[in-house]
Amino acid sequence: MSGGPLTREQMARLVAEDIPAGSYVNLGIGQPTLVSDYLPAERGIVLHTENGMLGMGPVAVGDEVDPDLINAGKVPVTELPGAAYFHHADSFAMMRGGHLDVCVLGAFQVAANGDLANWHTGAPDAIPAVGGAMDLATGARDVYVMMTLFGKDGRPKLVPRCTYPLTGLACVSRVYTDHGVFLLTGGEVAVQRTFGITLAELGRRLDVPLTAAPGGA
Repeated sequence: MSGGPLTREQMARLVAEDIPAGSYVNLGIGQPTLVSDYLPAERGIVLHTENGMLGMGPVAVGDEVDPDLINAGKVPVTELPGAAYFHHADSFAMMRGGHLDVCVLGAFQVAANGDLANWHTGAPDAIPAVGGAMDLATGARDVYVMMTLFGKDGRPKLVPRCTYPLTGLACVSRVYTDHGVFLLTGGEVAVQRTFGITLAELGRRLDVPLTAAPGGA
């Protein structure tokens, strides 16, 4: 068990460390955009945005901000040498065609079997936000989720079965949270690392069977 719970920035750093070198990656709207700040150039990771950019750099600050240069979440970003721009339809063709190695998405819920719910809570007054999440969840070779483990009401977001409208079926392979990192394989949830909480405590607070990942927890 390491100190915790983690901040969003610490979670983003963990995700960045686990993305394989040379990968083509899409970072979803919200917390996942922070991952771009922790990707060293020497690892050769190329960031794709669904609004039509390849070669996105870290979030822009100060004089770097160009109002015409934004990611899909409308956050100002920088461009790396060799960056390219293309039509929105071409961007979605890349996503749907299996050309992305990894996508990092936020979530309302993730089920033990890897089902993902991240576009709508189902509440009558909630504003749905599909974006490209469904295309990414089914098109990327690996889907990582970055989220808090518990909602504001204290209820777990890693669940036996999603109760919110689904984004994708059995698509999530890793879940990075403020309290732990979870590996999802064949319907099983393995705890790779914990932060500020023990495996036993997680077992009491989550309604899913947990195992310790080899060399982890």
